Amino acid sequence: MINKNTASNDMMKRAIIASFIGTTVEWYDFFLYGTASALIFNHLFFPNFSDIAGTMASFGAFAAGFIARPIGGVVFGHFGDRVGRKSMLIYSLVGMGLATVAIGLLPTYEQVGLLAPMLLILCRLVQGFAVGGEWGGAVLMSVEHAPKRRRCLAGSWTQAGSPAGLVLATVAFGLFSLLPNKEFMAWGWRIPFILSSFLIVVGLFLRLKVIESPEFNEVKKSKRRSKLPILDAIKKHPLNIMLAAGACLAPFVNFYFFAVFILTYATNILGMERGSVLLMVAIASIIEVATIPLAALLADHIGIRKVFLTGTVLFALYTYPFFFISSELDISATTLGILTFIGLSLIHPLMYGPMATLFAEMFTPAVRYSGASLGYQIGAILGGGFAPLILTSLLSSGLSPKVSLSPYLIIVSILTFIAVYFATRNKRMLSSTPAYSTAR
Repeated sequence: MINKNTASNDMMKRAIIASFIGTTVEWYDFFLYGTASALIFNHLFFPNFSDIAGTMASFGAFAAGFIARPIGGVVFGHFGDRVGRKSMLIYSLVGMGLATVAIGLLPTYEQVGLLAPMLLILCRLVQGFAVGGEWGGAVLMSVEHAPKRRRCLAGSWTQAGSPAGLVLATVAFGLFSLLPNKEFMAWGWRIPFILSSFLIVVGLFLRLKVIESPEFNEVKKSKRRSKLPILDAIKKHPLNIMLAAGACLAPFVNFYFFAVFILTYATNILGMERGSVLLMVAIASIIEVATIPLAALLADHIGIRKVFLTGTVLFALYTYPFFFISSELDISATTLGILTFIGLSLIHPLMYGPMATLFAEMFTPAVRYSGASLGYQIGAILGGGFAPLILTSLLSSGLSPKVSLSPYLIIVSILTFIAVYFATRNKRMLSSTPAYSTAR
């Protein structure tokens, strides 16, 4: 006879692995676009602009994907709370894969004119819609299969899929960027997008082997499923949705600065080689795959509030020294790599690692997919989607980076500190799980 605890632990591990691998694949697809936006899409799809204007237009299309994310969160959240978490993860993975492969097959502006950027934006919208439904389902499948004292660690592996996907995207782009520039711009950049089709098959195989979340099954058996989960979430927990969105600001701005905007900053402003910067980001991201679970494990022991708020304070304190050293001093790629490591691999995990479990605890199981997804995706627009565009605009002001960029990063850190402070008060924690993480 199979021990129930053993079977439960095995399924928890399977759910965590499936969420991690599937999320890695989806973020690989998503970050391919971010990397290409910073390096080549301005030339291929927006060639009639100056370098800065073309980059801003490319990042504007990048932001379009974030606009579609809350819509995806609402649609997938509705069916995730009504039908189940598992099936939504399958659909989101397929949608993301098809859109990514399509980008790799798109004609350029030189070939079809304005139709090219229009198709690019359309594909980006589909990507955003798919990833909008991905996060909530992957997080809940991990967290709801885990015992209460290990939920931060369980949820963190979904979070770790983000830098893992960035690693794959950066390495893929880095390898093909070794081609002669003419070949890379002609066809080399397309291959990483097309390779997504093979990764999708792996992700689907793993997700199909996971059973439905036990907490959703309990809601289903008790006949407590909401008819309109998103409306119930907004009606019953409006402040929690706003606090969740605010909690996302600093982690997203941090990540997209050090993972996406840094490519533009290092190549255009600091004059560094594209390959060196891609390698730097890849190494920092590899390290973060390990430091995110470590930060979450710490949150399981001392509390989400302490770990998350420490991250926001460190991010605010780090911004000015980063820009002073990187822009005022004559530094090497190695030094910039160390600075990026501190920001992306050490500070960011303190906020991003425990985020998944915090959001899960802020909503009851019947509306958890909808509520957590909506808060997260609204925060993703404000903190992630517009971050590269805002940073590029501020950089083009002519002021030094430490003057033009630091205040923006400090302000979002303060806003996130306030949101997390109130979100981690016990009365805001509404899940069936005791709010153990806020009591210590």
